[in-house]
Amino acid sequence: MHSQFRITNKAHMARGWAKLSNVDTVQYLDDQGKPLREIPLSNEELLKGYRALRRARYFDERAVLLQRQGRLGVYPPFRGQEAAQVGVALCLKADHDWLLPSYRESAAALTFGMPIHKLILSWRADPAGWGAPPDVNMVQFYIPIATQIPQAAGVAHAQRLLGKDAVAAVFIGDGGTSEGDFHEGLNFASVFEAPLLVVVQNNGWAISVPTHKQMKVKRIAQRAQGYGIPGVVVDGNDLVAVWSVAKEAVERARRGEGPTLIEALTYRIAPHTTSDDPSRYRSEEATREWEKRDPILRMRNCLVHLGLWGEEAEAQLTEALEREFEAELALADQAREPKPWEIVEQVYAEMQRDQKAAWSYLRGEA
Repeated sequence: MHSQFRITNKAHMARGWAKLSNVDTVQYLDDQGKPLREIPLSNEELLKGYRALRRARYFDERAVLLQRQGRLGVYPPFRGQEAAQVGVALCLKADHDWLLPSYRESAAALTFGMPIHKLILSWRADPAGWGAPPDVNMVQFYIPIATQIPQAAGVAHAQRLLGKDAVAAVFIGDGGTSEGDFHEGLNFASVFEAPLLVVVQNNGWAISVPTHKQMKVKRIAQRAQGYGIPGVVVDGNDLVAVWSVAKEAVERARRGEGPTLIEALTYRIAPHTTSDDPSRYRSEEATREWEKRDPILRMRNCLVHLGLWGEEAEAQLTEALEREFEAELALADQAREPKPWEIVEQVYAEMQRDQKAAWSYLRGEA
């Protein structure tokens, strides 16, 4: 079990992040979901958080089934990492703040406000799934590793230039932190005090390479010290902890106090993608141990311990999630067949010469 991160007030929390990130991990719930200390969230927030976790897990399970049925492309499941994504997204306002996901952040996108049918179409590589609704400030999923970090720093900096108190949150995996883009983005965000949350989901593996073979530092959050910004390590399977840490980071950013590096310790229970076989490079015994720390089970146990949840509420939630997904899947299935030329129409605001040539050729005009 990770050691507790002991704090007495928010001011201490803000000052202590950079100093304590190399030894302490923020945690509010034990592995069975029992509160270790006073929870800084209301009952309404706890219930909202659990529903968001269950909604994310339900989407992930159905998406994997759709892929197996040939109704979805290659899909990167996030089972086990729900709390690390949901806890951050719950702190943001979809029509005000910005979300820049990597490729595994369907849970964050869903919680942030992306409709399920848009996510399904996106993983079908359908142009109808590209982009976000007007009231959801989310950039499309990034597949190249770490390129989203400097771009997120630019988005965050732009908010300050525009006189807004908006915050940008960007996600990356532990493997991506070894890329140059990660360090360049952090340096830029630090120098310009950009309102940015850089969330590292340290799930222990960069596809098949374990974290200890990628870097010498004990904790990725230690790297924040090199850029003069706060770094904090959080139990990524503890929704209360992630939400609390992210909320504090968002408040700092809105006050103009710059970026925060958050390292969420978690584990990828599922394969890297639906084309991956994790048994070739990692121990199934370790996976089973991490399953005991399932973020959804921990949060449900917490609600039961507090007298906020029961079997009837669980059954009602499951039924509601099934109805919602089926309705959204029907919307996705009704989307018209994309035209070949549509793949080049959204590359630039104005088509370049080569793009126009490709567009004309695909339309049969050349």
